[in-house]
Amino acid sequence: MDVRLKPFNFQQALAKSGMVLPSDAARPGKVESGAPSVGFSQALNQALKSVSATQLQASEMQRQVQLGNPTVSLEETMVTMQKAQIGFQATLQVRNRLVQAYTDIMNMAV
Repeated sequence: MDVRLKPFNFQQALAKSGMVLPSDAARPGKVESGAPSVGFSQALNQALKSVSATQLQASEMQRQVQLGNPTVSLEETMVTMQKAQIGFQATLQVRNRLVQAYTDIMNMAV
């Protein structure tokens, strides 16, 4: 059996994902082909807003179940609450890694 791998085109993968390398961003004449460039701070802000929205939705669904609203099912509420918890735990881990990286950088000898 002959197995051949195609070469990986890193630039094409970046263009599909919408990410931009810092060296590409510094080039004034370079324009991405339809892919919006999202910086780290924007991506982090968007992720935090998404986690917050999920938590608010879970809280509202929980309140509606407690009030006896027949249009909100207990199963949907539990799933939404678990999604919010997983999102929060992931956000907490990212925050811990960022703090650790900052601490490591600050402790480097110059």
